[in-house]
Amino acid sequence: MEAWAQQYGMQKANGVEFYSEDGSDYQLMTQAFIAAGDSILFVPTDIILSSNTHKMNEEFGESLQEAEVALVNIDREAASRLPLFRLMVKILSEYDKGQDSPFYPWLNSLPREFYNGVSMTDACFDCLPPYASNLAMKELDTYSSFVSALRQGFVPISHNTINDEGVVKWAYNVALTRFHEVWEPTRQKMIAPMADMLNHAAAPNCEISFENDNCVVKALWDIQPQTTLTISNGSPTNPTPLFAQFGFLPNDCTTIFCKAVHLEDQIKELGYSYNDLLFETESGVPSSKVWDIFLYELLQKNDQSVAEEFFVACKITDGQKQQYHDHYFQYTLDAMKQHVYGILGDVDELTTKAQSYDLATHPRVPVIVAHNNLVRDTFTMTANLLESMG
Repeated sequence: MEAWAQQYGMQKANGVEFYSEDGSDYQLMTQAFIAAGDSILFVPTDIILSSNTHKMNEEFGESLQEAEVALVNIDREAASRLPLFRLMVKILSEYDKGQDSPFYPWLNSLPREFYNGVSMTDACFDCLPPYASNLAMKELDTYSSFVSALRQGFVPISHNTINDEGVVKWAYNVALTRFHEVWEPTRQKMIAPMADMLNHAAAPNCEISFENDNCVVKALWDIQPQTTLTISNGSPTNPTPLFAQFGFLPNDCTTIFCKAVHLEDQIKELGYSYNDLLFETESGVPSSKVWDIFLYELLQKNDQSVAEEFFVACKITDGQKQQYHDHYFQYTLDAMKQHVYGILGDVDELTTKAQSYDLATHPRVPVIVAHNNLVRDTFTMTANLLESMG
């Protein structure tokens, strides 16, 4: 694959090479020192797959537009994911060409097995906490909509390929797990072979940029020899979306979402996001906004006028919010304990179920158990901390 990329003009820094722990899923590492700001990889536009509307329309014409209309008619929410759909179509089209595709060496180098939400079965979903399960199932629903649109026959891809469930799901997963988002001059998703082998880290040592549609990877800081080259694939504060999209659990995450999905209304009203509502994985300490949403719900249930006052206090910074927390502390503490112990009970039950599965037929069990164990260990520390408070 490297020789194929080089013949198109791919360039890499001295010492950069492929590395694999399992012989199937490759990543990049350096055997030589790389200085901060140095160029690590250059991938020319000729071998970059892009969801660019103009390029895709040139290749597929009206057939792609008709497929996109069909997709939006099937699932209106899919309109925001058309760039991903285009990438999937491009990958399937190149796969369909077999060895005649100029991308054949790259396609042949990609992993065949994935562990993310799209690859999970109903049995897998039954072993996940609600937040992780919902994220994984949402991705699977999007995939199903994509497949339904493709199978209406607009895009010129053979029936054998379109109707091969394994191939179609593989193409979706390749698009989903290997793209890089570009926002200027227009939003598009791009896959740069070679650069797509950079792994994720909460504190990455590389960054990807696109200059004149060419991909450039540069070092963010000095990188020592025998170091894996990494980028950020998402927020390091909340690993569950990474788990659902990519099928791995970062080993360097410092926080996780508090799993209070039942307080979605309160979260939205206060203008918070899941990335604000965290427990620290090393100590179990909740962020201040976790306390906010639990108190806000309690006040809404018991005294709407005070709830409105607290809502205002959450929007200003004069210290009034803390007065409400001090006054209602025991009630909020009890609500937090109930939530944390509920999650712990659920996770233990879900993990026991997962461990009863045969790995031969359920190969995603280890990553599911790892996710649940992270939740259990963090929430156990949170429970101990809450107990120490009263």
